[in-house]
Amino acid sequence: MARGFFITFEGGEGAGKSTQIERLAMKMRAKKYDVLVSREPGGSPGAEAVRHVLLSGAAEPFGPKMEALLFAAARSDHVEQVIRPAVERGTVVLCDRFMDSSRVYQGVTGNIDPAFMDALEQVAINGMVPDMTLIFDIDPIEGLRRATARRGAEDGPDRYEKETLAIHQRRRDAFLAIAAAEPERCIVIDASSDQDTVEHVVTAAVFAALEARAPAHSKQVAPA
Repeated sequence: MARGFFITFEGGEGAGKSTQIERLAMKMRAKKYDVLVSREPGGSPGAEAVRHVLLSGAAEPFGPKMEALLFAAARSDHVEQVIRPAVERGTVVLCDRFMDSSRVYQGVTGNIDPAFMDALEQVAINGMVPDMTLIFDIDPIEGLRRATARRGAEDGPDRYEKETLAIHQRRRDAFLAIAAAEPERCIVIDASSDQDTVEHVVTAAVFAALEARAPAHSKQVAPA
């Protein structure tokens, strides 16, 4: 594979993205793919420095536009320092959240002007649009229940988990709207099933996409 493949995992809180990324990475490495797992906010030294500020809520008093700017700055560093070099050397990059999360969390539920968000996105990603995006869809009530169970009762919710159920529902609707608008890039995954079932669906979708883009001479031809 001359050029790598950039896959992003999106969805609401507690949808199981992180678990499925790790499972997929293990399967891909077993098949000798060069795989890099990353996340946002974060993924590069500069972006990780911004991660705590964002998830702790320290930037919240400055409003959603400031948060969007911080996410964009972190994303730009992540793209140029990690994602683009990896894809250019033939690596499959699996990223937990990317541009669609900003579209939803800051754009839709942050009520930021779409033109502002579009301009910010273009600067931040600088042409690095995901080859494939898996949108993990789950009822927000179940997602928040899972998120609470995952972090443990002693730890409080982060900046986004603490928001109202109505906001989480708007985010779910916004992710589904993105999938409907960009079907060539996005696949909706039913995240309400058990982890093994979801893993099977994810694996089938990703390997089908990789096979579809492989050079014709490298594909195995079925016997007549």
